[in-house]
Amino acid sequence: MDTEGAYDSPGTRDAGTRDGRLPHQAAAGPLPALPPLPPLPPAVPRPAPAPELHDRAAGQPARAGQSPFLTWLRTPRPAAAPGVWLYGHRPKPPEEPGRLPGRQLLSGAVIALLCGWLIGSLLWNGYLGPYWLWPLSALTPDSWHRGMTAVWTVYIYYVLWLGALVVVFGRLGRWPQVWRRYGTPLLRRLWDDDGTAPAAAPGAAPGQDPADWPQLRAAGAHDAAERLAAEARGGLMNDVDHARIERAWQSVRTRPGRLASFTETVLRQGAAACAHPSGARDLPVRAAQHDLVTRQVRIGTAADDTRNPYEHRGAGYALDPALLGTSLLAVGPPGCGKTDRLVRPVLESLCLQALAGRAAVVAVGAAGTGLAPDESFDIVVRIGRPDSAYDLDLYGGTDDPDEAAAVLAEGLVGDLTAALPGEGGRRATTALAQVLGPYHAVHGRFPSVPELRELLDGSAAAVAALRDALRAGGHDALARELDARERQAHRPGDAGPLLADRLALLDRPAFARFFDTTRPGRTFSLRTLEHPLRVRIDLPERGHAEASRMLARLVLAQFTECAVARADRSLFACLVLDDATHAVTPETVRGLGRLRSAHAGAVLTLRTLDDAPETLRSALLGSVGCRMAFSGVTTWDGARFAEVWGKEWVETRDVTDRQIIAHEPLTRASHIVRRLVTGRAVTAQSVTVRTVERERWSASELAHAVPAGHAVLSVTSVRGASAPPVLVDLLR
Repeated sequence: MDTEGAYDSPGTRDAGTRDGRLPHQAAAGPLPALPPLPPLPPAVPRPAPAPELHDRAAGQPARAGQSPFLTWLRTPRPAAAPGVWLYGHRPKPPEEPGRLPGRQLLSGAVIALLCGWLIGSLLWNGYLGPYWLWPLSALTPDSWHRGMTAVWTVYIYYVLWLGALVVVFGRLGRWPQVWRRYGTPLLRRLWDDDGTAPAAAPGAAPGQDPADWPQLRAAGAHDAAERLAAEARGGLMNDVDHARIERAWQSVRTRPGRLASFTETVLRQGAAACAHPSGARDLPVRAAQHDLVTRQVRIGTAADDTRNPYEHRGAGYALDPALLGTSLLAVGPPGCGKTDRLVRPVLESLCLQALAGRAAVVAVGAAGTGLAPDESFDIVVRIGRPDSAYDLDLYGGTDDPDEAAAVLAEGLVGDLTAALPGEGGRRATTALAQVLGPYHAVHGRFPSVPELRELLDGSAAAVAALRDALRAGGHDALARELDARERQAHRPGDAGPLLADRLALLDRPAFARFFDTTRPGRTFSLRTLEHPLRVRIDLPERGHAEASRMLARLVLAQFTECAVARADRSLFACLVLDDATHAVTPETVRGLGRLRSAHAGAVLTLRTLDDAPETLRSALLGSVGCRMAFSGVTTWDGARFAEVWGKEWVETRDVTDRQIIAHEPLTRASHIVRRLVTGRAVTAQSVTVRTVERERWSASELAHAVPAGHAVLSVTSVRGASAPPVLVDLLR
């Protein structure tokens, strides 16, 4: 058993594994000329470094007698608000509206301690004379004042006085509150660091220890559970192995007939069972902190700022598929950290989840950006590079001419539909369909870029050859489509010349060996999103900037179409588009809204909202559930974010100083003296408390009050749970 079908969609497993190729290779076509995937380093069964990173981040080092993997697995993950890093999270105590600042609390406690110490010293050393002993003489008989009884009586009297001093000055200095705020957390942290209070003891019952795989034991697979537990305790399992086998077990639960095969594979391969088609069990390098139990990746820490909600202050902040399923839009100027502190951690997390059989990811960026090493991907498409082993399918892997025409028109002229007269985009789609349908009927494939350009240009030889082939094949209806294309080509405002001009950007010598429909075996199609693939597409931004933007728009349109059309939606499909400049169109905005129900999402970054059409900026912010404004955004961009984040009710305190006018002679004289000494009139303060509605973050605050290395992030889960915008420190 290679994957036990855990990662295969219905009707694709046999075709994708009998000949030893990956599922996406079989889906691309049965041609034998398919080149192999770029080689990956061999998987070494070793404990993953990620749990150690997690332990350091959460302040929980590996406990004595436990491996880092077991410590990571047994660490509690309590429920919290969306976006909070759950690994080792400790909910904050309820907010105290009248909570004193720490400096004021500690200074009062120290002053009270010194006063109590001074009075106690005076009493103990007898500096107050016999007066403080008078109650003892008055309340006790004379027989208690002789011999050892007198000594014990005096010492007991001292203790009572000292106890009274402790109680009185302890209340004055708020010592109980100091202990609750600082002493109790310190003891709890020391208790945990000593390893005396583990989350789950190594010898706990199988139903309480996740390392014993209780779900397998409950289903009767005791031998498989014993093998996995032994490998976990022996240091031969990492977090990716655990997540991958958990995913395979979920597939077994839906199809009980696979239990015997699953058990046999686990007994034979142990932690390496149900491996990813690439054979990799981990990424070569990890730069971020991940928790594959909750599927989160940590991106920073919520700042301890009054503008942040109380329960978020100081907590780690993370993203996961439940949030990315609503799509994320990040806006910030170059150099603010969009790629380093957001795109790369999220992409790394999605690649790990793909290795665990839980996700499929497509990363799109300019060549040389370095989103992740080549070894972290199964397929790397380097458009315009002669060393690329794969090229891109312009038609999205579909056989339907109308669907191919709609997607291709979106990529070619999606940003120029306003320049087309009439219904614009519909005209471009119709023009392409009138050519693609007849060509596919004759040749069984769609035309290459030069062939399609000739047909749209109205080349007499190309059109005549296609018409003769249609009539010879008996496709009279499609011949009429071609005749209609010829008639429309002579009308004003025809979309054909504009489409041909856009195709000319791809009909260049650098792209001569790309987009070739005669070699489908080497072409990557987004129709393979039903498999746990890791794909990176490098765009030729240098020298072909306009072609790169057009290809980015095409990939985004294909993704929104293919992700929704998947038959098997068990995998989370995500598109990471670094720099979506000129890729936002009305169709893609509508497509982003449909991804939420298709278990898919997209991560888009923009330098400014001005890179999107003005009529789509508000719609774009409304179509995504997660919005992120980095430091350095303009006030115009900040105004859009402030509008979409809305307002909240806050309590304000207005302090007014008014001059006191005295009428009595003595009071007036004292006021005159105070004014001569202080130089200010005698005033009294009046405080007015009101509840008003204010913006959560104003445009000015977003533009000028967000420190460098920070961002304001609001998240929404696919189930509708949301969190208000939070200022996140991306450097912690």
